[in-house]
Amino acid sequence: MSPPVHSTSTVTGSAPTGPASSEMPCSIGRPSTSGPFPISGDRFVMPAERRLPLSCVLDVMEGRAQHPGVLYVQKQCSNLPTELPQLLPDLEPHVPWASEALGKMPDAVNFWLGEASAVTSLHKDHYENLYCVISGEKHFLLHPPSDRPFIPYELYIPATYQLTEEGSFKVVDEEAMEKVPWIPLDPLAPDLARYPSYSQAQALRCTVQAGEMLYLPALWFHHVQQSHGCIAVNFWYDMEYDLKYSYFQLLDSLTKASGLN
Repeated sequence: MSPPVHSTSTVTGSAPTGPASSEMPCSIGRPSTSGPFPISGDRFVMPAERRLPLSCVLDVMEGRAQHPGVLYVQKQCSNLPTELPQLLPDLEPHVPWASEALGKMPDAVNFWLGEASAVTSLHKDHYENLYCVISGEKHFLLHPPSDRPFIPYELYIPATYQLTEEGSFKVVDEEAMEKVPWIPLDPLAPDLARYPSYSQAQALRCTVQAGEMLYLPALWFHHVQQSHGCIAVNFWYDMEYDLKYSYFQLLDSLTKASGLN
């Protein structure tokens, strides 16, 4: 499953190895009614999944067709080398200076293509992230790990959207799964009456344009917007579970114990 996308609704998936007429696996969500996507009430709702022709995705991106949902090709399973091998000659297999500095090769190389409406909600990853924009631009809102005491988490019942034959959505609970901790706050329009501590967080903002690269350290919180039809590739390097990780775990535990969460 791809990570949640904050938008009116979502379609996420990976691209195929064949021509534009072949099909691609996609995920589809519907509008969130109470809170930032993927939060809907007391549910953490992941997109539904289906297959769409890549030509359909491109037609929607270029305004020649419409589709119920927001298209976002963003499967994070190293989909570039496995599903788009035709593009490999145009790209380096890794970022040489990053591989040297981190002492390893990337664990995943991911391809991203989406509409402007596809907005990634605030979250963090356990990867060192080298994010390269090929076309268009990405807008990042960032928080360092030290802002953890001011960033709220709540627990949600895991569920999935299912797209019916009539084209509507229904929410189906996932059985025998633990509740999902997620950030219920939209950093672009924070509810400070409900989450007053967030006013103490110091957000950083940057725009990554075509031909530029952002180094996003592991455990940094990030919220991402993009221009319509933005194309990007990112290299994920597994983080070291060292003193930095231990420090964050301590900060996280103290935040929970103090009731700041």
